[in-house]
Amino acid sequence: MSGQKSYRYRVVDVFTQQALEGNPLAVFPEMTVLDDMTMQRIAKELNLSETVFFAPSARADCAMRLRIFTPSKELVFAGHPTIGAAFILRDENLVPREARLFAVEEGIGPVSIRVDAANVGEEPLIWLTTPPIARGKQYDRARCAEALGLEIDELLDVSPQLLSAGNPTLFIAVKEKASVDRSCLDSAAFARLKSGAAGALCVFIFAPVAEGAYSRMFGPDYGIIEDPATGSSTGPLAAYMTDHDLISSSAGLRFVSEQGTKMGRRSILHIAMQGERGVDGIDVGGHVTPLTEAVMKF
Repeated sequence: MSGQKSYRYRVVDVFTQQALEGNPLAVFPEMTVLDDMTMQRIAKELNLSETVFFAPSARADCAMRLRIFTPSKELVFAGHPTIGAAFILRDENLVPREARLFAVEEGIGPVSIRVDAANVGEEPLIWLTTPPIARGKQYDRARCAEALGLEIDELLDVSPQLLSAGNPTLFIAVKEKASVDRSCLDSAAFARLKSGAAGALCVFIFAPVAEGAYSRMFGPDYGIIEDPATGSSTGPLAAYMTDHDLISSSAGLRFVSEQGTKMGRRSILHIAMQGERGVDGIDVGGHVTPLTEAVMKF
């Protein structure tokens, strides 16, 4: 068909070392100029949690600018797209493979990346430093339980709270992994819960476990029914757990959040608290598994 152009993209699975697990991500690594509407339409077409487009950064301290789109909107920051894009930057030699520290530009500003050395034959563990975390309003436990289809006595006796490192997320702590698996976001109860709130909101339910947390995230406001792995909410998760002393003493300053298991996309998000109680920052890390390369024509 005359007038068509070709756009190469790659799909990787993030926060996993197993193909077809973790959170899939599409990355368009060639800096072809596309308008905002076209990028949004492509993200909706692919219908993954996020799609990333590379663009030149005007900042000397950033290797690349990342444009991150869910099927319904652009984000100022997101975790699994940052980790996945960092992998692609190294894999395509847009950042030297020997580089262990670099930064990318996102809507929220520069995001620092750290790459751990890998064993022979393995992909490295890639870390991002969570942007500053803002703590917001607290929510009624009974209304949160109703929104998730749970009984109030399944929740821990701590107030659900809104925290954000760029994407406002409501954190709800429950006692057992079974409650996490059984939860299902009720759209009408969710609408009542966030009545009067401005902007989009994610709902993050988790149970503290010995390894860290067992988690799920619902994001209908972003066009995402359920997200297999939410890196942008994992730093705030660690902050919320620290605030309420929910981190197992055996986990210490390094622990994990297991997410996406109920939906068949098991993801392991590593968390490293820098300094006591994360006062010097919270890093979120994961592995990336390359899956496929394709060309879109239109």
